[in-house]
Amino acid sequence: MKWTPEAETAIKKVPFFVRKKVRRRVESEADAAGRRIVSLEDVKTTQKRYLSNMASEVKGYRLDVCFGPNGCPNRAMDTDALVQRLDQILREANLLDFLKQQVGERLKFHHEFRVTVAECPNACSQPQIKDIGIIGARRPNITAEPCSCCGECQSTCPDEAITVREDHGPVIDFSRCLSCGKCIDLCPTGTLSEGIRGYKVLLGGKLGRHPKLAQVLPGIFDEDEVLDIVKTCIGFYKEKSRHGKRFAEILTQEDFQSFVDRYSKPATMEKRRPNHAEKKRNV
Repeated sequence: MKWTPEAETAIKKVPFFVRKKVRRRVESEADAAGRRIVSLEDVKTTQKRYLSNMASEVKGYRLDVCFGPNGCPNRAMDTDALVQRLDQILREANLLDFLKQQVGERLKFHHEFRVTVAECPNACSQPQIKDIGIIGARRPNITAEPCSCCGECQSTCPDEAITVREDHGPVIDFSRCLSCGKCIDLCPTGTLSEGIRGYKVLLGGKLGRHPKLAQVLPGIFDEDEVLDIVKTCIGFYKEKSRHGKRFAEILTQEDFQSFVDRYSKPATMEKRRPNHAEKKRNV
């Protein structure tokens, strides 16, 4: 459906976290009225109706993925199964009733508990500013396979984390590596393989009057571990939050450290796939 320039300008002023939903509603209502071009008046009418009835739209939580069911073109992990399991956990937590008990019936979208999944480190779904952010990760592993020194890994790394030395092969600076997995897919010799796959987890981000960036739990976690972290965070939130306070507002640095102590693990303990040389030794 076409939009007039004035309508496009108006929809961009709608808060980003409800913009897509409002846009769909505007088009639906304009279509129902037999119009094929969305005008500024259509946007104003729908926006007013939508925001005045916001409480009925609130479901207690919001679960987002960067590209939805189409997947991320740069995906490090296929998150479809994880997202389904996350949605089940969030539904079973009955967060809507909890918020109604704490806030009353006049709920707004900013009260909702927010979890977002990004399938690669580009993080288009903004995990850094959500209660819980989850980012797909594939950490490379250097195998015993001879390197051809083609330089593909070095040139493709967007974070300049890989240097190829003619007498040594690839050298990875893991302090810069974001575990996107691009180098693994492009290595023609198998010198770089998939070492650890899973998810990074960020806790305690938010926007609003007092924005706060989420903090990263050390480590890369498998799907079951991610779900356990989410369950623990929801339990903490329901125990500590009062009057609609967000997870980020009640999560102190001491609380975050307790999550670190409970869940972080040395890199040597992270689950990883055996490299080529290890497979040979195990045969």
